Amino acid sequence: MKAVVMAGGAGSRLRPLTIARPKPMVPLVNKPVMAHTLDLLKRYGITDVVVTVQFMAERIRDYFGDGHRYDMHIEYAMEEVPLGTAGSVKNASQFLDDTFIVVSGDALTDFDLSAIIRYHQEKRAMATLTLYHVPNPLEYGVVITGEDGRIRQFLEKPSWGEVISDTVNTGIYVLEPAALDYFEAGVPFDFSKDLFPILMDKGDPLYGYIASGYWCDVGNLQEYMRATRDLLGGQVHLEPLGERYAPGVWTDGEVGVAPDAQLYGPIFLGNGVRVQSKAILRGPTVLRDYCLVDERAYIDHSIVWRNTYIGEGAELRGAIVGRQCSLKAKSVLFEGVALGDNVIVGENAVLHANVKVWPEKEVEAGATVKTSVIWGDQARRTLFGRYGVSGLVNVDITPEFAAQLGAAFGASLPVGSRVTINRDLNRSARMIKRGIIGGLPSAGINVADLDNVPIPVARYYTRVSDALGGVHVRVSPYDPRIVDIRFMDRRGLNLDKNTERNIERVFFREDFRRVYLDQIGVIDYPAGVISRYNNDLLASMDVAAIQKANFYLAMDYASAPTALALPQVLSVLNCQEVALNAHLEESKMSVTSEELQRSIQQLAAICSTLKTTLGVRMDVGGERIFVVDNVGRILRGTTVLAAMAVMALKQAGGGTIAVPVTQPLLFEKLAAQYGGQIVRTKVDLYDLMNAASKDGVILAGDGGGNFIIPGFQPAVDGLAATAKMLELLALQKASLSEVVDSLPPYYVATRRVSCAWENKGTVMRLLNEQVQDERVERIDGVKIYMGDEWVLVLPDPDQPFFQIHAEGTHASSAESLADKYARIVESMQR
Repeated sequence: MKAVVMAGGAGSRLRPLTIARPKPMVPLVNKPVMAHTLDLLKRYGITDVVVTVQFMAERIRDYFGDGHRYDMHIEYAMEEVPLGTAGSVKNASQFLDDTFIVVSGDALTDFDLSAIIRYHQEKRAMATLTLYHVPNPLEYGVVITGEDGRIRQFLEKPSWGEVISDTVNTGIYVLEPAALDYFEAGVPFDFSKDLFPILMDKGDPLYGYIASGYWCDVGNLQEYMRATRDLLGGQVHLEPLGERYAPGVWTDGEVGVAPDAQLYGPIFLGNGVRVQSKAILRGPTVLRDYCLVDERAYIDHSIVWRNTYIGEGAELRGAIVGRQCSLKAKSVLFEGVALGDNVIVGENAVLHANVKVWPEKEVEAGATVKTSVIWGDQARRTLFGRYGVSGLVNVDITPEFAAQLGAAFGASLPVGSRVTINRDLNRSARMIKRGIIGGLPSAGINVADLDNVPIPVARYYTRVSDALGGVHVRVSPYDPRIVDIRFMDRRGLNLDKNTERNIERVFFREDFRRVYLDQIGVIDYPAGVISRYNNDLLASMDVAAIQKANFYLAMDYASAPTALALPQVLSVLNCQEVALNAHLEESKMSVTSEELQRSIQQLAAICSTLKTTLGVRMDVGGERIFVVDNVGRILRGTTVLAAMAVMALKQAGGGTIAVPVTQPLLFEKLAAQYGGQIVRTKVDLYDLMNAASKDGVILAGDGGGNFIIPGFQPAVDGLAATAKMLELLALQKASLSEVVDSLPPYYVATRRVSCAWENKGTVMRLLNEQVQDERVERIDGVKIYMGDEWVLVLPDPDQPFFQIHAEGTHASSAESLADKYARIVESMQR
């Protein structure tokens, strides 16, 4: 016997899941729902199948093919326009020359098909409808039969007042070919509304078979969740879901589950699924192939389609998540939420019950969403943030993304230009760097591959070579899941905002420049990059003075490429050093803040015990430094910057120091004392580096360990900062502790106040209105002065919160001021 599988449905009630696929291709636990139908047919020996298709027909054809993978023979009947249920079967009539069975490709059932066929044959019926008892018949066609099984009446989707039976039509029919002779081909015609009433009026034998077993019309999101739950719970007797991994847990291939992850079935894990430490999964839950559940995530009664990332601490409670979505850390999806494919949900975002998000949309970090997101901006609207282009490796930042990003950067430069590229030691950075290298030559850009050198070395080489720009790829120093891609201009400095926007415009429009084959860029590997940097750095220093000082240092190189450069400089400077973490290790390119603090505390203990001149802990990129003085004190970043400022001003007899608006008034006091001046900048390092490029600037720093030595290069450089500190100490014949102890005291406090993106503008408007009669500075954010005290309210550019910085005349007043304005910002959101 042949079967006709009706698979032309668009599944509008299943949106947004069916925006990119026909309803029969919606995955149900371990396979598309139509594949479960084919399994059932095959169980009863029905292997000759005709599939009626219309909406996104190619998706079904591509997946099932001619059926040989299933030991079946599949043919397709294509509808150019929707023809209704009976019309679609009539469209396949050339394949039907004997009794056949019609089944739905988007329903889940385990009915005994042989019993239905046998009943049809025993009754010598023209058509047999398979009926089923349901608790709520309002959404179905109710069918009334006599005692002999003959159909007496149809009620199509009745109201409760019209309901006289709970027996409904399941859409599974056994038919004789003659039943299709009552109407013309190519005409929209329905079984329940049109054909069956005709058969009944004509007196043809029309019977109903009341089936037992399981049946669910996967017609809406609630029924889709129910079908998934029932299939996982063993209420549907079909093919096994996979291998039993643990009680109540099935897998379909290799999976990786952390020993301390908690799994409470029923759960299905697809091939390649990874569940990280302390994650909790409660069934009924489905994670399809290659999903990654990060640490401490919580998933309960949810369905997650393939290649989706569930971030650290994220929560899913009764949600459905489409393919290739990214749910960032601490995002929350409540019951009934459904995400289409390729949706990004930002950190700390909350999606309330029953919210639907259409494919390719992005929910911003910290947003609270209470209504469905259908129209609006697609995907991410910007690429660049505080650290360049950042994102989760192999989730946000993939090799193909990197290749397109390289091509977009290349399109911003003239054909034939040269660009440097560099990376840290991590394999993720290596992969992404190679993707970028793949994109640059396609735009006619030559690539100078610097391999892995410290970021300041790459910046310097870009500045002094013929390169028109540079790229550095690294994993975040504090999170190995994050990749940062930094771009530089011809000066080795961060790109300006206009250039970033140009790159974004090319990227999002996919307006990539593709050059002819004789203009494709070449890749070369420059020699002596570190030697050039070291030699030029030494040439900018008073080497003799430092050599004479005979410094004794404790240096922590963070197992990073800084160990390839700075030790050679210190050797020439006649410095004796205790070197820590001087061997390169890929796994150390990212450390937690706790690990960083432990390493600094270890360095302080060594400095105190060995009585070193100072101790320096380099960050992995070579840009930031963390300093311990000669008595073993761990110095705050602002204190180190102030000490450097004092020594630089004294040595130069004045000059300009550039610092951001977040730093205390201590710097103005020091400048006045030593005949210098202070230039205030925005917090972004681009603005600090730009200020350091101006004439007369002798030092710049952000108070967070980033220093710029303009006499060498106007870029953040921890290696040059270390050498400069040694030079200043040598020339002034002072110890670092003496300089620090001479500094005036300062008292600062900081707070962070959460604020949804949509409320930031309102807060800034209200705040500016409130302080319009006060002494205010608006370099970056709103800085309000109150005599010798001040507070800065600064909206974070990348995250949904405000930063509050305050300085007081004593510690308690600084804390009180920060608390006061944190409350003000909170109140302005209400």
